[in-house]
Amino acid sequence: MKKSKSILLVWILFLVIQPLVLAQQKYPSPIGPNNEPQQTGKFEATWESLANYEVPEWFRDAKFGIWAHWGPQSQPGQGDWYARHMYDQGSRIYNWHVENYGHPSKAGFKEVIHSWKADNWDPEKLVALYKKAGAQYFFAMANHHDNLDMWDSKYHEWNTVNVGPKTDVIHRWAEAAKNNGLPLGLSVHAAHAWIWYETAQQSDREGDLKGVPYDGILTREDGKGTWWEGLDPQDLYAQNHKPSKDSHDVSSIHSQWDWDNGAQVPTVAYSENFYNRTIDLINKFNPDLLYFDDTALPLYPISDAGLKIAAHYYNNNMKQNNGELNAVLFGKILTDEQKECLVWDVERGAPDAIQDIGWQTCTCIGNWHYNEAVYQQDRYKSAKDVIHMLVDVVSKNGNLLLNVPVKGDGSIDEKEVEIVENIGKWIEINGESIFGTRPWDVFGEGPSAETENPISAQGFNEGKVKMNSNDIRFNQKGDVLYATLMGSPEEDIKIKNLGSMSPFSKGIKKIELLGSSEKVKWKLEKDQLHIEAPKEALNEIAVVYKIFQK
Repeated sequence: MKKSKSILLVWILFLVIQPLVLAQQKYPSPIGPNNEPQQTGKFEATWESLANYEVPEWFRDAKFGIWAHWGPQSQPGQGDWYARHMYDQGSRIYNWHVENYGHPSKAGFKEVIHSWKADNWDPEKLVALYKKAGAQYFFAMANHHDNLDMWDSKYHEWNTVNVGPKTDVIHRWAEAAKNNGLPLGLSVHAAHAWIWYETAQQSDREGDLKGVPYDGILTREDGKGTWWEGLDPQDLYAQNHKPSKDSHDVSSIHSQWDWDNGAQVPTVAYSENFYNRTIDLINKFNPDLLYFDDTALPLYPISDAGLKIAAHYYNNNMKQNNGELNAVLFGKILTDEQKECLVWDVERGAPDAIQDIGWQTCTCIGNWHYNEAVYQQDRYKSAKDVIHMLVDVVSKNGNLLLNVPVKGDGSIDEKEVEIVENIGKWIEINGESIFGTRPWDVFGEGPSAETENPISAQGFNEGKVKMNSNDIRFNQKGDVLYATLMGSPEEDIKIKNLGSMSPFSKGIKKIELLGSSEKVKWKLEKDQLHIEAPKEALNEIAVVYKIFQK
């Protein structure tokens, strides 16, 4: 009898303990119970539960958003990943930093943050410009890999209220979005600071200061008598840990983005801090859209932080909207199963086929962070480049999120203003062919549609295939089909997919040319729809034919 009771007790303990053990095995940095509470509701912190998500129709209608990917790394005007590369001896950014700020053993990235004052920032003016240009939602960056929170962060003392511009940046962006009637998106990138900042705990490999540690090793005690007295650099740099494999190679992080290939696993405390900061952000601002610069979800698969944040975000949004889910959550490099749980974001690129589920591409007219060289060398994307991307993406059931790099002082330069205004001029005339549309039976025809252009990693295939007026993209709204030519046609237009014998043909009642009062002359033939070229060119970007189907 005693033996039976012992066996029963062991079995009960096994049933209780095994899930906990498995959880520890699955998530080396799990989120404990004594953190920001979860909003309960329809969704739980599992992929199976998140699969009940559906992309809201408002987002599918919106098609176009503008992003202010802005933070302290914009202050130097040297482009992307400044806070990582400034600790790489001999690199362009290291050399520039030493010349302008000093050696990173004494003047680390915290000094860049201190120099960032955003003196000319007018969020109301910028968001109003973006709305006038046709943006249907606005995005602001809440934090980057540099780990500075851009709001009055409850769980992170390194935030813009305490340092830098000494203001709640996200609160002011949120007010501007609200005043302009635009849904608010927030982007969160800080999950990878743990390995991204590992260059900050290294030192010069040669020269007079060889072996002198950079400031990533400093602690609160080292700040006595400095401007940052009372702050702990370890809370910013998160470098009180053994470096990842090959951390001396600044490119090694790309193979470790999924927390494998020798990446050091963050501590539970680090994962919990990221979790709490993000929940705080959601609770304070109730964003309509939330973007994670992570494979799948942040800290996945080493932590359940991302899953818990996602469930909280959806449930919180439903609570704010009387049980209706209007939230949009983005992740990168998603499996087919994960694309049921959140919206797939493609960075600087697009798939080469129509997607069954709504998705988004994010891109930039220059670098993600402001770069003076891009301005000086006239290397911005043109309004034509942007519109071609927008039309192509929309034809494949996607949205376009466009970053217009903001300077450190909070302004955008005159070349950027002109690009944004020219985007707006095209959208003012042709916007009906974009907003509220859905994909047609085929996304397009012409040389670019027939060219394979596979995605690499999280995207990065934009610009590899050039388009001209021989390239056509389609989308529809009810019985109206829009055929957009990527340029101004000089010869008659021949659309093969609209010939009377095409399996997609539904017959045509009439055709109009958006922005023109000129009567469109056309003829339906067996193998094509023949449209006479317009007598006058409307614009050099793209012309749109509005085709009324029977």
